[in-house]
Amino acid sequence: MTGPAPAHRRPEGVNDATVEALGKLSEALEVVENARGHLYEFHRMSGMADLTLGEAVGQLRDCGHEELADRLQTELVGLNVIEGRWTFQIVEEYDDGYYSTFRRLEAQARDSLVDGKRHLFEAEMKEDRRTHGRPGHEAVPG
Repeated sequence: MTGPAPAHRRPEGVNDATVEALGKLSEALEVVENARGHLYEFHRMSGMADLTLGEAVGQLRDCGHEELADRLQTELVGLNVIEGRWTFQIVEEYDDGYYSTFRRLEAQARDSLVDGKRHLFEAEMKEDRRTHGRPGHEAVPG
């Protein structure tokens, strides 16, 4: 097969500007996906910090530092990271709000403009940049 797979070919009548705009929208979604990964990393790191803090409190208590252990236990262990929220609540709000809205609208844009096809801009870039007929530069997997 020469050229992109059918799933990566622009529909009849779709102009370059539309493919470019959808490529930019896809690029923005990729940044959101990356930000979401960092948010989950923040969630896991904050949770690990709280669990490790709990261990430190136990060790301080075992060493006879009751007053300090009590203060850390009551003031810091389990403390909300922002008002009223632990990180899992932040993640859920992000996923249910901004993230899901972004994904839904990006998909709707593709559905309405290019029959739902993804990565048309990149597929056309690949076609333009690859060396036709050279091993390792195939349009699609064998």
